[in-house]
Amino acid sequence: MLFSTIRSVSRKKLSKNLQFIRLKSVPSLAHFTPYFSDSGSEDLSPSSRNDVIVTNYSNSSDDNSSLEVNSSGVVQVLKNMQNEPISALSLFNQLTRKGFKHDVSSYLAIIKILCYWGMERKLDSLFVEVINVKNGHLCFEVPELLEAMAEEFKADGPSSLLRAFDGLIKSYVTLGMFDEAIDTLFETKRHGAGPCLLSCNFLMNRLIAHGKVDTAVAIYKQLRTLGLSPNVYTYGIVIKAYCRKGCLEEAAQVFLEMEEAGVVPNAFSYAAYLEGLCMQGRSDLGFEVLQAWRAKNVPIDAYAYTAVIQGFVSEKNLKKAEIVLFDMEEHGLVPEEANYRSLVQGYCDSGDIIKALTIHNEMEAKGIRTNCLILTSILQCLCLKGMHSEAVEQFRNFKKLGIFLDEVTYNVAIDALCKIGKLDEALRLFDEMQCKKLIPDVVHYTTLISGHCRHGKIFDAINLFDEMNANGLKADVITYNVLAGGLSRYGLLDEVFFLLDTMKLQGLTPSAVTHNMIIEGLCLGGKVKEAEKYFSNLEEKTIENYASMVNGYCESSNAIEGYKLFLRLFNQGIIINRSSCLKLLSSLCLEGENDRAIKLFEIMLSSGDGPSKTMYGKLIAALCRAGDMKKAQWAFDHMVGRGLCPDVIMYTIMLNGYCQVNCLREALSLFSDMKERGITPDIITYTVLLDGHCKISSKKTRSEDDAEKNMKVKQVASAFWSEMNEMELKPDVICYTALIDSQCKSDNLEDAIFLFNEMIQQGLLPDTVTYTALLSGYCRQGDMEKALTLVNEMSSKGIQPDSRTMSTLHHGINGGGLQSPEKFTSSVYYRAFDTSLASGT
Repeated sequence: MLFSTIRSVSRKKLSKNLQFIRLKSVPSLAHFTPYFSDSGSEDLSPSSRNDVIVTNYSNSSDDNSSLEVNSSGVVQVLKNMQNEPISALSLFNQLTRKGFKHDVSSYLAIIKILCYWGMERKLDSLFVEVINVKNGHLCFEVPELLEAMAEEFKADGPSSLLRAFDGLIKSYVTLGMFDEAIDTLFETKRHGAGPCLLSCNFLMNRLIAHGKVDTAVAIYKQLRTLGLSPNVYTYGIVIKAYCRKGCLEEAAQVFLEMEEAGVVPNAFSYAAYLEGLCMQGRSDLGFEVLQAWRAKNVPIDAYAYTAVIQGFVSEKNLKKAEIVLFDMEEHGLVPEEANYRSLVQGYCDSGDIIKALTIHNEMEAKGIRTNCLILTSILQCLCLKGMHSEAVEQFRNFKKLGIFLDEVTYNVAIDALCKIGKLDEALRLFDEMQCKKLIPDVVHYTTLISGHCRHGKIFDAINLFDEMNANGLKADVITYNVLAGGLSRYGLLDEVFFLLDTMKLQGLTPSAVTHNMIIEGLCLGGKVKEAEKYFSNLEEKTIENYASMVNGYCESSNAIEGYKLFLRLFNQGIIINRSSCLKLLSSLCLEGENDRAIKLFEIMLSSGDGPSKTMYGKLIAALCRAGDMKKAQWAFDHMVGRGLCPDVIMYTIMLNGYCQVNCLREALSLFSDMKERGITPDIITYTVLLDGHCKISSKKTRSEDDAEKNMKVKQVASAFWSEMNEMELKPDVICYTALIDSQCKSDNLEDAIFLFNEMIQQGLLPDTVTYTALLSGYCRQGDMEKALTLVNEMSSKGIQPDSRTMSTLHHGINGGGLQSPEKFTSSVYYRAFDTSLASGT
């Protein structure tokens, strides 16, 4: 394509420069007539004179009706525009867009202008474009440009192109082309130009960030060869480099080098050393050094504290990170958003959402504004804990505060809404996001497609998939997997195969995950036979495919078949992944297949990769439910022997198992072991122990020995109660209900009533289960008058009876304990209960 010439400047300037533009045809001059006219050209404002516009003539039948721009002409025009850098750069860029191929001379001309005016950002952008240009689009190589710059440097003196050499080095570094940057660094020295120290510091810093620590140190050692003396920031960078390598002695040696060079360390130097220590997992030492330096009045800034806080967070030592934050404030430094963000994200990563929210609230109370990065961490943590409704509520609160929420934050909220089945609200949020100029991507659509598949709106999911494609977004493998899984769940196999064909046409290959989603989807939809057929037809089966078949059997409540497949694989020397083993173990336990669960567990023990703590927990819980405490204790002891520390939940499960089979001595021994390990019992632990001891102490005594045993048990129960008070553990509704139920079953109705009244006095509201437990006590005693009163009280408080409440009343009436049956049977409540019982609801 041929081009016309320049449109902008005044008549005099254009006439002066036209001699360098070769005209190919007279008709082209007609296009310039307005700009050659005497009228009004001198009245143009300076800004309009400096606007350079290259007019692209439309192709016509006459190929000669155009102008050709040559390189020498462009160079001369640029030289004449030395004092108009913006206009010169605009001309240069417009010629590039129109297809003109600049050579070394025209690039050198614009580089000189940008250097002269100190337009470093524009210069850096220009070099990045040159480096990024694909082969064939430039008529020269970058080294040729460097050579021309060096020649110009020699001719015009050192002040002309120093910025250009540094700009080229920085551009290579920005693009991650470190070898080229280093070559350029030493090439400039060869030409006598020499880079500036700032560029070397920039290069070393980025090398360290990319893990090329040795290279950064090597450049540092060559600085004097390049004619450069390190400054305080150079030393700080080198200190950080040595620390990242774990060479702490060498890092300390740099401080001595600084002293010898007469360079006084600043806050950056000290912070660099502390950051290096923390990156080596030595945050404790880092904090000690910080405190020691501060005591010697060494300059310590907020960044040093930030480095130590982030170090402790990365080491999961969040309490220590908080101590550092407090220390920072105590010494007059104001914490920044980054400090609080590290802590919030740390607590979110550890699953402690309560603490994360507490830290977040403290941050806001101190006037530090939150942002979408912090809020997204909080929302994701809530979702990972299954608290999707709470995540949505938090999102609404954040939105009301006017905080900017980005696409990622919106996606988390949309996903949470999908998880709880609020698809319409999720779609409204999706539309709202777009109204705020936040552009949805494949991830947002995939989230919505997944939500609709999960809740049975498969055709809406297909429509979303089509809408995504219509909007120019190309579905990725994850999107196809999600939709394939959804279609499979509803038995739409023809659609699944069509989707797989579409996927292949898009250049995407179905992966093992794709097949797994289909297999498990079919099983979830009850299509086990179809899943087996699909699985058997796979040409190449991976271990993941076998694992998905095991998962599918578990999802369809057919754990025995999953176990058989697991055994076949094991006999062939194949063991599926841990997550599938855990799912199989859980399913076997839930289906009461404890013997098979133990066999699976033993196989896991025999393999190199033993059972996880979660697997131990699942098996122990199943054995405790079955009352097989001998095997449960074996599994518990084996877990401890492998160095896995049981938590309060696991201890409580074991204690409950022993209490259920009346093995209180073993329960007390285990409880002592729990406290010796420093594991603090919670209210549920004490509830289990109190319930177990109350059942024993309430049994009727047949001898003096029984009476003595019961007295001891009561004393132990009383001791538990005292411990709870000392620990300020307040009994909750569940605790009181368990105790009331135990007393009622042991015919100690007076004690049950006392507990019931005490519970209310403590401000706890009895629930349906509590009322039913006490109701059972009245019915066992045959006191149906009080039973009726309790039912009336229950209903007056708006507490709805359940089927167990109705059954208890029904048995009480049939037991003949009512002195005035007509009074009870005429009751609206009883008639409602009796009707419900008869209908089976």
